[in-house]
Amino acid sequence: MQSYQYQTEAKKLLNIVIHSLYTNRDIFIRELISNASDAIEKLRYISLTDADYIEKDLPLEISIELSKDLKTLTISDTGVGMSREELIENLGTIAHSSTESFFKNLQEKGEMEKASLIGQFGVGFYSAFMVAKRVKVLTRSYMPGSRGYEWISDGISDYSIGEEESVKRGTRIVVELSDEHEKYLEADTVKHIIKQYSNFVPSPISVDGETVNTIKPIWTVSPTDVTQEEYNEFYKFHENSGSDPYFQLHTRADAPIQLNALLFFPKENMEVFGFSRTEPGVSLYCNKVLIQSQVKEILPEYMRFVKGIVDSEDLPLNISRETLQDNMIIGKLKKFLTKRIISFLQTQAKEHNDVYMEFYKNFSLYLKEGANSDWENNKELAGLLRFESSKEDAGKLIGLDDYVARMGADQKEIYYLNGGSRGEVETSPYLEAFKANEMEVLFLYEPIDDFVMTSVREYADKKLVSADQAELKLETAKKTDKPDKDSKKAVDALIKWLKKDMDSRLSDVKLSRRLVDSPAIVVNPDDGMTTQMQKVLESSKNEFYQVGKKVLELNPDHELVKKIAGLHADKATEDRAKMLTAQIVDNAFVAAGLKVDQKKMVDRIHQIMNELS
Repeated sequence: MQSYQYQTEAKKLLNIVIHSLYTNRDIFIRELISNASDAIEKLRYISLTDADYIEKDLPLEISIELSKDLKTLTISDTGVGMSREELIENLGTIAHSSTESFFKNLQEKGEMEKASLIGQFGVGFYSAFMVAKRVKVLTRSYMPGSRGYEWISDGISDYSIGEEESVKRGTRIVVELSDEHEKYLEADTVKHIIKQYSNFVPSPISVDGETVNTIKPIWTVSPTDVTQEEYNEFYKFHENSGSDPYFQLHTRADAPIQLNALLFFPKENMEVFGFSRTEPGVSLYCNKVLIQSQVKEILPEYMRFVKGIVDSEDLPLNISRETLQDNMIIGKLKKFLTKRIISFLQTQAKEHNDVYMEFYKNFSLYLKEGANSDWENNKELAGLLRFESSKEDAGKLIGLDDYVARMGADQKEIYYLNGGSRGEVETSPYLEAFKANEMEVLFLYEPIDDFVMTSVREYADKKLVSADQAELKLETAKKTDKPDKDSKKAVDALIKWLKKDMDSRLSDVKLSRRLVDSPAIVVNPDDGMTTQMQKVLESSKNEFYQVGKKVLELNPDHELVKKIAGLHADKATEDRAKMLTAQIVDNAFVAAGLKVDQKKMVDRIHQIMNELS
């Protein structure tokens, strides 16, 4: 055996690799398996080129043997192996001549730059020293006439190399575990780590003779070569699910980034049942090796329900391959996948509407969350949304494209109205003019719906307008009979008085063009918040928010309005008219779902009832 001393700089650097670089000690198994897999894939390529190599009868495989007596974990592969020169170069890279300048840069750039600097040297093998007292490497190159060698080091002071003729082709790494890391002698522990990180390595991996990685990485093959049954089984395995997904997206790309992705749209939505917020469901792989589970960086948060795998060789990872670096490539990947998922859902909605509607009922809130927050894609996301409509039976949902397709030629806006239920919306006074003109209105029931419509603003060049806005351009509005001159004069006088002695909750009072059966409504000034949005903010008890002033619209054709106007015109009954007018205002606020002074309103009603008795 010949010994080689680590230089001072190399010792410092090795200490960083062993004690500071990795946060999870399980990683050493993943790293050693990755190296073994690379060695086998190199030999697989060599075998295809008809190059000569030794021991051609050896199967290409990775095996792990555990010895509690010797306290060793041994990982072997039948790959290309190493010559003496390659052994020194590959395992001695950390002591390479460039170490001095490397360590100098490390000191100058500080902790934040460690990952990118170390990443130039590929030192995953040294992660074994996190758990080892000593590491032994036995290896023989695939080249004809090659000799076997043994490399030994404690990762502290030096390493030794000597010949060892009993070694077969490939590499065997013997990790002598330190006392505090004897858990890695348990077969179940090692199997769990393999299934978590290395289950899809192409070569078979065995632990004490039992093959562990039995599921194939189907995302790496062409979608035309995978059956639906195989997709379903893979989904159940990877997501530990008992049901099939609604559908899956299997996509490949070389630009703007190289990737293979297999994404699933599940049937389970635990958030619906009141469980905590769903964690991101996509796992990141590099060459079939797990880098990170539940990755937040590669999909927007509203797509956290998507499950599956993204595998790419182009992603910038730190040396420990545990975290993504902030990089423009990540942004490109996120943008590509987001648009690809939206496009896929658009296709499913058109070609498999029944299944899409089942999916939508479970995950509509996620899509609405995206339409409300993703400014770049909110139009496309809005096209995926579905709502009930005044033109359809209860339970039947339509999209914005359906609404636009059956709009009248003169209609320039898409109308919607939010309420707690269909019954509430259908009987709303805000709907009266639309019924009279046979114009379709979308019914919205979720608090987020108004925020979505306000964020999207326009769809297919049609402005989205709430039916409770002040100035609706209903050009084909139904004409009502004109009141007589005396009645009109009395109503005008009532409105003039209301404007002068206006309720503090009102910004204006005017005649209504939209009401048919109701005496009055309160509406929102143009481009202001919808009533439903104000109700949500009001219920949140935000001390900085107050409901804005409304516009009161009076129906001049309604008998009650005419009577109140007549009472107001007579000095003897003016006070009674004021009391009734105050009640009409409160009624309008209640009909809009807004808060009123309940005690004052109840006292007034009692007074009115007393006068009538």
